[in-house]
Amino acid sequence: MTLQQMEYIVAVDKYRHFAKAAESCGVSQSTLSSLVQKLEAELDVTIFDRNSHPVKPTAVGEEIISRVKQVLFNAAQVKELVATRKGESVGNVSLGIISTVTPYLLPKMFKYMSVNHPDIHLHVEEARVSTLVSKLERGEIDIAIMATPVSNSELLEIPIFRERLMAYVSPESPIHNDDVLQTNSLPVDSVWVLREGYCPNRGVFHFCDNITGRQAIYEAGNVETLIKIVDENGGYAIIPELHVPLLRKCQQTNVRILANPEPSREIAFVVHRNFVRERLLNIFVDSIKTIIPADMLYQRIQKFPIII
Repeated sequence: MTLQQMEYIVAVDKYRHFAKAAESCGVSQSTLSSLVQKLEAELDVTIFDRNSHPVKPTAVGEEIISRVKQVLFNAAQVKELVATRKGESVGNVSLGIISTVTPYLLPKMFKYMSVNHPDIHLHVEEARVSTLVSKLERGEIDIAIMATPVSNSELLEIPIFRERLMAYVSPESPIHNDDVLQTNSLPVDSVWVLREGYCPNRGVFHFCDNITGRQAIYEAGNVETLIKIVDENGGYAIIPELHVPLLRKCQQTNVRILANPEPSREIAFVVHRNFVRERLLNIFVDSIKTIIPADMLYQRIQKFPIII
């Protein structure tokens, strides 16, 4: 079994089509198919069901591909380790990011990278935490930026900054007249919430265990949509502090501080425990320092380079 054969079966799994997989690998279809067949003969298993349209892995094929992705990830890490020690270009980077962070970081991060590190080819995927964790485990993305903790022994979390969570309240809501809202006393029946975005912090928001009725958003979404829902339907929503400057002036008057306790979330880099691209992480740190207010950054990030 060679790394080349491993790359080919991963490509077939990705595209579910031998011709498209061959094109992506820069070889002829006959070459790719021949090497995949040789691998199947060597292992004495059928990796792909060729009678399926599109082509799909067999049950044992899925297990093999999952392990192969880990091997390819580790092989790539060895190359990256050598390149880093030589001070060579970091090349292609696959970054995952959650939707409730994207609007604040990504636009300025793209600009920073294009100006300061044009040699970095950045591919960004916006996804839910669970999806990003799975992709990190399988080596399908290099780095994720997400709310933590994720509590996964295969992954390393490197905290970047902490931001407060605030309330965006409709003028029609009874709690709009209060300048500061008590977190423990927030009404349950009028909250609109991105469950994955903030409800993992169950020790702070009591309504996460008691959301009922129509005024609840449980799954994926974005903060801008959440605000529009409040504007149209009333009630209130929990939003991150970094979203406040993006609001119109008239909307900013609807933002309320939360206290007792003051809720917040930690945003971190999350990488596989075998990740070795320290230089790349520190480049991302440098970009984030130009975006996030200094008082929100963790002191370690401000003062010291990341060392894995």
